[in-house]
Amino acid sequence: MRWAELARRTGDPVVPDGLLPSHRCFPSAQREGSWPLGIVPPTEGSLDRDTWNRLIAVLTEHGPAGPDTSCLAYYNPLMLAAVDFDDLRVQAGRLGDAGILYDNPEAGFSPSNLWAQDRSWVLCTDYDLWATKVAGPPALIEALLNDPEIEAVRLPWAP
Repeated sequence: MRWAELARRTGDPVVPDGLLPSHRCFPSAQREGSWPLGIVPPTEGSLDRDTWNRLIAVLTEHGPAGPDTSCLAYYNPLMLAAVDFDDLRVQAGRLGDAGILYDNPEAGFSPSNLWAQDRSWVLCTDYDLWATKVAGPPALIEALLNDPEIEAVRLPWAP
């Protein structure tokens, strides 16, 4: 179920003013601080595979070099099978190959951060934020907001 559908069912806003997408959204759907058994909350710290694949496709369409866009990826050590804060790593590769990052046997999740090496766009999937933030050029943001397969909301921007 998409957040927009849950908002229609509960009457809650998708993201209340002053909040970011998180466990504090949809208070009407929660009972005693927990989600009903019939609703599975989003995976914390990771996109689902279908959304990851679609997001990579949209990024590829808007990347400076399409599938050949040079990218960097980072997995939060807390999301890895072996937590190691002393050996932090960033992986480099092509955006066209980013789909395989979801199948990292050490993680089992999408990367925490993925960004174009030229810094034209960046995405961040935070464990505490039940969403993935994407910052980039207006055409990319509009494509995400209008994509029928990706549920996106524009977050307030505070300099």
